[in-house]
Amino acid sequence: MRLADVLRPAPRAVRAAGVIAALPGLASLVFAIVLVVAALSGDAAMGGNNIYGEAAYYALLGVGLLACGAGLLLGHQWARSPAVVIAVLMLGIGWYAAGPSARPELGVPVVVLGVLLLVLLFRAPSREWAAQDGAER
Repeated sequence: MRLADVLRPAPRAVRAAGVIAALPGLASLVFAIVLVVAALSGDAAMGGNNIYGEAAYYALLGVGLLACGAGLLLGHQWARSPAVVIAVLMLGIGWYAAGPSARPELGVPVVVLGVLLLVLLFRAPSREWAAQDGAER
């Protein structure tokens, strides 16, 4: 199967939004791996067996976020709505990190990526692409 057979027509902004939407998924998977490695190394601060459940949760979340980003990269319209939800969550998470948590070095980049994701998803070519009838059937 060729890549051209899998890709559906989509504007560049949608494909760029797919890359941005996949970033939290990659971060979630990396965090899950870090949790498992810390638990297996016997880190005293990582007590209890629920650490494996937490790692599984973040891995599952990461796979879902990556699927959404991949959907946009491949030009699937179904991925647009979950990507908007991801962007809004990024805004909230970034605001909390920058404001109440006093970690602007972490929060500001997350807010910027969330705003950029929303802008890319709501540009005119992206809206026209999303409004096409019957493209997903």
